[in-house]
Amino acid sequence: MYAAVLVVALVAAGCVVLRMGPDVTLRVLAGSEIADLEPLLEEVEERTGVAVELEYTGTLDGMARIASGDREGEGGEYDAVWFASNRYLGLDEGGRSAVHVRTSIMVSPVVLGVRADRARELGWTDGAEVTWTDVHRAVAEEGFTYGMTNPGASNSGFSALIGVASAMADTGAALRSEDVEQVGPELAEFFSGQEMTAGSSGWLADAFVRRAERSRPVDGLINYESVILSLNASDSLNEPLTVVYPSDGVVTADYPLTLLSDPSEEALEGYGLLVEDLTSTRTQQRIADQTWRRPVTAGAELSPPVPSLVELPFPTSREVVDGLVGDYAASLRRPARTVYVLDVSGSMEGERLDELQAALGALTGASGGSLASSTQSFQEREEVTLLPFATEPASPLTFVVEAGVVDEVNAELSEAVAGLEAGGDTAAYDALVRAYELLEEGYAGPEDERLMSVVLMTDGEVNRGTTLDEFGVSLSGRPDAVETVPVFTVLFGESDVPEMTELAELTGGQVFDAREQDLEQVFREIRGYQ
Repeated sequence: MYAAVLVVALVAAGCVVLRMGPDVTLRVLAGSEIADLEPLLEEVEERTGVAVELEYTGTLDGMARIASGDREGEGGEYDAVWFASNRYLGLDEGGRSAVHVRTSIMVSPVVLGVRADRARELGWTDGAEVTWTDVHRAVAEEGFTYGMTNPGASNSGFSALIGVASAMADTGAALRSEDVEQVGPELAEFFSGQEMTAGSSGWLADAFVRRAERSRPVDGLINYESVILSLNASDSLNEPLTVVYPSDGVVTADYPLTLLSDPSEEALEGYGLLVEDLTSTRTQQRIADQTWRRPVTAGAELSPPVPSLVELPFPTSREVVDGLVGDYAASLRRPARTVYVLDVSGSMEGERLDELQAALGALTGASGGSLASSTQSFQEREEVTLLPFATEPASPLTFVVEAGVVDEVNAELSEAVAGLEAGGDTAAYDALVRAYELLEEGYAGPEDERLMSVVLMTDGEVNRGTTLDEFGVSLSGRPDAVETVPVFTVLFGESDVPEMTELAELTGGQVFDAREQDLEQVFREIRGYQ
C-alpha cells in the first residue's frame, strides 16, 4: 500500500512516467514532413512504451513501394506508413489492399503565402476573396512569382498541382483526363510563375527566406498552411507573409498514420496505444502548438483561429493523377538547366566510378518503371551538362532533351556517362567555377525561365586549384540569376563533410549523403530539387 501511494505521489510530482503498455517498436515508412514530430514521439514512447522507428522517403516513391508489395525496410518489414496523404495509395487495388487501418492525426491545407508588400499591391489583404484563377491572372499579367515543391517528390507540390488543376477545370467533380487536357494551356501559364522548386516543403521554406535576404526574392510560397504559419512565427522575414486561402478550394493533408495489412498482434496493440495517445486532447494541443497543424480532436485548437475551407475533390483514377504529374514534369513546369560536376579523380577508379555511371545512367530513363522513376528521368526541354573533373575540368558535354528525340538524346547521354574514365587529382572548385561560367554563358537574360542548378559529386578532399573561399569570391559580379544558383553536394567516399556542407550553405543548396545510401537513390532524390 505504501509503495502504491509513493508511486502516485512521484507521478504527481513529475518524477516518473508510468508506461501504459508493452515495449513495442513500430517500423514506419514516412514522408520527411513527419520529422518535426520526432521529439514528441519520444515523449509518447515514455508514456506508452511504443517506439516509432522512422525511415524517410518521398511520398510517391514510398506509396508506390507499398502498393507493389515492397515492405522491406532497413530494420525489417514496415509495420506502418505515415505520409502527409494516402490518397495516391488508394487509387488502385494494390494500394488499398495494403492498408489494415488508418487514423488521421493532424490536418494542414496547401495554401499560398504572399509577401506582404506584394499582397497589398494585388489587393489580396483584409480577407479579400482570392481564387486560383486570380493567382493565375497575377502570374500572367502582374509577373507574380512563387515557389512550390516538385509534385513528383513532395506531397505539398502534388496537392497543389491537383488543387490548381481541379479549380481551373471547375467541374465540381473529380478531375478527368479530358479536363486536364482542356486546362493544359492555363496550367502551363500558371506554372511559368514558379521560380523555385524543391524536394521537400521545409527546404523550400528555408530557400524562400534565403532568397528574400538576397537580391532576388520571389513573391509567394505555395506550401502547407503549417509551414507558412511557422515561418511567420519565426521572425525570419521582415514582415509576415499574408496567408491567402483560395476560395475555390484546396487539397488538404490529413497525415494518416496507417497500419499495413496482416499486422502482428504486437504491432496491432502498439498501433492502438500510439493512436490513442496521439489523438488525445493533450497531445493534439502539443501538435498544434509546436507544428502549426490543425488538430483533429475536439478540445484542441490552433491559435489564432484559422478559417474553414472548401475541399476540392481528389481524382478517383490513377491514370488521371499519373498523367497530370507526368505532364507537369515534361511540359507544364519551367524547364531545368543542370550542370553535373563529377569527380573522376584517381580515387574514383574501379567500383566507385562504376556506381557513378550506373546512378547517372538510371536518370536517362533506362530503368523505367513507376511514376516516380519516370518523372525523375531527364525530361523534354531539359538541358543537362556533364562536367567531369580531376586535376582540371574536362571539356563539358551538353545535351538538350528536345521533344520527339528524348530517347535518342538520353541514349547519347548514357553513352557519355559510360565513357567516363578516372585518374588525377581533385580540383573541385576549379570545376565549380567553370560550371558557373557555363551557366552565365548560356544565360539568356531576364526572359530566361530555366530553373538552374549545379550538382557536385566528389569522393575526397579538394587537393588542387581554387579554394572554397576563392570560389565564393568568384560568384560575385555574375548575373543575380546565376549567382544564386544552388549547389547540391553529394557526400561519397571520403568527402570532406564540413566543407561540402559549407559549400551547400554558401550557395543555398543542400547536402545529400551517399556514403550509406545508394548513389542512384541520392541522384533521384536530387531530381526533386531541379
